[in-house]
Amino acid sequence: MGVFDILVLAAALSMDAVAVSMTDGMSEPSMPLKKALSIGGFFGVFQALMPLIGYFVTGLVASAFLGVFERASAWVSFALLAFLGGKMIADGVRELRAAKEGDAPEETKTLSVGRLAAQAVATSVDALAVGVTLQMAAISPAGLFPPVGWSALIIGAVTFALCVPAVYLGKLIGNRLEDKARLIGGVVLVGIGLKILLEGIL
Repeated sequence: MGVFDILVLAAALSMDAVAVSMTDGMSEPSMPLKKALSIGGFFGVFQALMPLIGYFVTGLVASAFLGVFERASAWVSFALLAFLGGKMIADGVRELRAAKEGDAPEETKTLSVGRLAAQAVATSVDALAVGVTLQMAAISPAGLFPPVGWSALIIGAVTFALCVPAVYLGKLIGNRLEDKARLIGGVVLVGIGLKILLEGIL
């Protein structure tokens, strides 16, 4: 797994955070830059921390079963990313159907630090499982570049860079792109999983 893969993975992982950032932008007609930066910062930090946690926890287990993990790394990575991507696609399809049926959107609430932190945790849970994928890539023959610390930093930075403008875009675009963002992110995750699998078995 290389730099390009990490960048694409980061963009795909950030789709839920981007969607929520759009919703946050719609909740306040005049969102100040400082608050938009705070939103991006929360999402970016949690998206960077979760892969690190997943990576090191997996490393503790993998050290005891290194041979097995090396043989199964491509399949494990594919299964995880396919599951995460499939979940995002299913959520996106469900929300698109709800929108077509005319379901009213949920009422927005004042964005507090506690609510923002809860959003950041909820949207970064998938990144925890991606930490397992990074560990699998690190112990595979192809290896992981850049190292996990830099990979996590890239994931967090990409999330931050996408979420800040998403706050403002949310006020212009509305809920439709929020649903499509999840679909796009899910398709990309599945695609990366297939790429890793093919590299591991060919």
